[in-house]
Amino acid sequence: MISPVKIWRRQKEIRKILGKKGSIVTFTKIFIPGSDFKKYAPYFVVLVQLDDGERSTAQLVDCTDTKVKIGARVKAILRKVREVSSEDVIAYGVKFKLINS
Repeated sequence: MISPVKIWRRQKEIRKILGKKGSIVTFTKIFIPGSDFKKYAPYFVVLVQLDDGERSTAQLVDCTDTKVKIGARVKAILRKVREVSSEDVIAYGVKFKLINS
């Protein structure tokens, strides 16, 4: 369980990366995830080289197997990362989505 306080503290980190674009350096497909992510399986996790030189790792969303490849362009977006907690807090975080350019 992630507390509302931890979610609040991560806001600055999340804002720094939202909207940034980059290229996939490597990726893997998760078939057997942890209990919090079972409903999303199978899913991709990517390592991205951002255009500003930083690297970031996150889940890749809204894609098919044929579109995921090294060098593909992606953009950092905000998405729900877990179901509602016992405190009724919806946790959001950074994920990546494929883009055309």
